[in-house]
Amino acid sequence: MIQTKFNAPKKSGTTARTFRVGVDIGGTFTDIVLMNQSGDIITKKLSSTVESYESAIIAGLQELFSQKSINGESISEIIHATTVATNAILGLKGAKTGLITTQGFRDVLEIRRLRMPQLYNLSWEKPRPLVPRFLRLEVDERINFRGEVIKPLDESTVESAVERLLKHGVGSVAVCLLNSYVNDAHERRVAEILRGASRKWHISLSSEILPEIKEYERTSTTVINAYIMPIVIGYLTRLATGLAEIGIDTPLLVMQSNGGVMLASSAVKKPIHIIESGPAAGVMASAILSQRCGYPNILTFDMGGTTAKASIIENGKLTRISEYEVGGGISLASRLIRGGGYALKVPAIDVTEVGAGGGSIVHIDSGGALQVGPQSAGSFPGPVCYDIGGEEPTITDANLVLGYLNPDYLLSGELKVNFDKAYSVLESKIARPLNMDVLQAAYGIHLIGSSNMMRAIRAVSSERGRNPADFVLSAFGGSGPVHAVQMANQLEITKVLIPPAPGLFSAFGLLFSDMQYHHVQTCLRKMDELTSEELQTLFAAMENEAMKELSDLGYAKGETERSEQKIELLKSVDLRYVGQSHELMLPIGAKIGRDGIKALEARFATEHERTYGHRAQNDPIEIVNLRLVACVKSQKVDYIPDFNRSYKIAARGVAISYPDQRRKAYFGEEYGQLNVDVIARESLSADARQGPLIIEEYDSTILIPPDWNASLDKRGNVLITKGQ
Repeated sequence: MIQTKFNAPKKSGTTARTFRVGVDIGGTFTDIVLMNQSGDIITKKLSSTVESYESAIIAGLQELFSQKSINGESISEIIHATTVATNAILGLKGAKTGLITTQGFRDVLEIRRLRMPQLYNLSWEKPRPLVPRFLRLEVDERINFRGEVIKPLDESTVESAVERLLKHGVGSVAVCLLNSYVNDAHERRVAEILRGASRKWHISLSSEILPEIKEYERTSTTVINAYIMPIVIGYLTRLATGLAEIGIDTPLLVMQSNGGVMLASSAVKKPIHIIESGPAAGVMASAILSQRCGYPNILTFDMGGTTAKASIIENGKLTRISEYEVGGGISLASRLIRGGGYALKVPAIDVTEVGAGGGSIVHIDSGGALQVGPQSAGSFPGPVCYDIGGEEPTITDANLVLGYLNPDYLLSGELKVNFDKAYSVLESKIARPLNMDVLQAAYGIHLIGSSNMMRAIRAVSSERGRNPADFVLSAFGGSGPVHAVQMANQLEITKVLIPPAPGLFSAFGLLFSDMQYHHVQTCLRKMDELTSEELQTLFAAMENEAMKELSDLGYAKGETERSEQKIELLKSVDLRYVGQSHELMLPIGAKIGRDGIKALEARFATEHERTYGHRAQNDPIEIVNLRLVACVKSQKVDYIPDFNRSYKIAARGVAISYPDQRRKAYFGEEYGQLNVDVIARESLSADARQGPLIIEEYDSTILIPPDWNASLDKRGNVLITKGQ
């Protein structure tokens, strides 16, 4: 069925499979990168087709095939990052979902964690549950925390629940029974009864999705999985079918929120792992940039057309978390501010996301104040300047009027823009009602948009005890390099880094990722009651399970062509002081020596103090969960190109050069409107060039205001520094 399509056998043929493909879908643009084993790169950027996201991917690949004399048999691997799952949650457009739970736990989704993210906002309302109360159904059963059956499952209550779900046309069902993470017998029986019904359901069992303690988190995660599963299955099936029709028969891989990739056949079973796949790809690329270019401490800023994302890299390593929230205005992993979105207890790169992008709509609220976002014009109707039906002003329209963007076209001429329409809509809907000059209004929009996006950067830095001024700000995405320096100035950051092809940077990150499968097991034990040998035994059982899963996928030794890839097993533990309700995740080595427990306790105390500012010197520590990541290391790492390699732009089939020009750009009342040099990246050198300056590229525009300098480092990055 669907899994067969995702894992179609490779055809025999004479064409060498030389290209790997990374495809990143955003709310406004779809980015495609092809890279061969020599590190040569072909890129394509086109508008996303929101009603059918796969259409833009197929159309873009077909165009590249015709321009570059490539065919489907030239593709060895296709890795995809998608916002389909995220959009289904944010837009409440998932499947009609039912929940079967233990008697007395019907309202867990409603009660949540009794936390408010906005303590003094009396009008704040918690997000509407993804399953309405009349579809949250109870069954009579009980299993205690040791896994002992206190009350056997009353199957008549299950049958009654099934009848109600059938009556209301439910297509996807989440099953989350109390303490099923230690004994899943009742959940498995409920699934058997569901599968015996007249309807073919999509079924998500909490004991399979998240076999972990904490009822709300487990219920929420399982419900989200059920809610988005039909959407993800439909999308990936259509994409796999479209790829097959243009001759691409290699298995489809999907980026996970944790920075690894997984087979599409696995993603359709547990789509909760791909919700933040797009933001994760950009951070993965930034981690490689950090390691190779000598910038160990980086704040990443990824601004596209719809959202802005931020993350932190310290000592060349990205940060992962075991839980985050999606929705609620700002998607974040803060350990202190929770309750604004839907809880997901799955491994993810620590990324904060806000609804602010180039397509964010600008309006004047009822109090007469200028507001930017979070609503977005998306790819259609898009900003007014795109001239495809947009009627509301956006950040992109403001940046165009300010002179920051090319007044005639973007994407090297592929996307024509209408300057007059952008100017007119800003004048009529913003400047005139506010009794302001159009340039002043546009600059105010630029500043407010930057301020909104700074929330994301502060959430991963100053709110985590890090000083932004100690980091380099790495900006990418189609709109990120336009706002990066303005934000750095406000955050007192003195160094900004713009990688080559910044508008396609997240798609590059897909090509740097390894396949990963995550396993978790709850283990509520005090550290002083656990020996190193016992901990090693518990992990050994998880390792056996992980290797069996990889074997089933064809990655065990000596089974298929995939056996050439190296498998690594990475261990970590969730620790907390006894009595706490939150944990810290710490990695541990392959072997746990005799003194391993004591060393682990010391590391936890240090990390707790670094994160929360204190340690409880003599309080007992307990292990909550054991985690194991099975990582399939592929040979692609050997030919990842250096960032200073020239890259070919495929838009017109030839490399594009930008002639140096000049145009007027407005920089606020302090500087006014200035004549600014507009150059290509290649026109920079290691010698600093003073701003104001605009660097135009195929996929993005870099803005260097007055009092900032720009140069090119050895890896081809634009380095922007503060000062004369």
